Amino acid sequence: MSKRGYHHGNLRQALVEAALRLITEKGPQGFTLSEAAKAADVTPAAVYRHFAGRDELIAEAARQGYEIFGALMDYAYDEGRPSALAAFEATGRAYLAFARKYPGHYMAMFESGISLQSNPELAAAAQGARDVLERAATRLSEHIPPEKRPPPAMFSAHVWALSHGVVELFTRGAPGAKSPFPPEDLLEAGIGIYLRGLGLLPPDR
Repeated sequence: MSKRGYHHGNLRQALVEAALRLITEKGPQGFTLSEAAKAADVTPAAVYRHFAGRDELIAEAARQGYEIFGALMDYAYDEGRPSALAAFEATGRAYLAFARKYPGHYMAMFESGISLQSNPELAAAAQGARDVLERAATRLSEHIPPEKRPPPAMFSAHVWALSHGVVELFTRGAPGAKSPFPPEDLLEAGIGIYLRGLGLLPPDR
């Protein structure tokens, strides 16, 4: 019991943080549970006091990521202020900011292969993040005639996919290095085209 990890006030969180560092360096599948234990300065046996295996450890990192992600999105949305459109666009920018600032969480969430259905707490955290976008989509599209209005879940999923694509292609690694345009500009233009298609923005002249 010489390992100082046995005396951590929060060994569980220390293991998550160690896993996040390893995920950032090596990817979600690039480390073993023993490496996570070593990075947290505990014995491998100590890990099993808190996690059944590596997947459960990564799932907890992903859950915490979705909690942070949802909070950032909610803060960016700011209850629809100063306008529904500006708030909606802010959530897209928050997506890019999250991917840059929390790469370990991002990879645990989207690149680990962990099933949301395998962990109720993870699924709830992910739904909480989606709820912010759906709320923003509902507010923005409320003036579209009901028969022409896309379901909020579809609307928000389209924008989520657009944001995710910009992150994957032009933000990961060296931000903007693969594109002649800043990622934020690409996302704003893409969202603008989508919203014009719905009649929520006037056409370009």
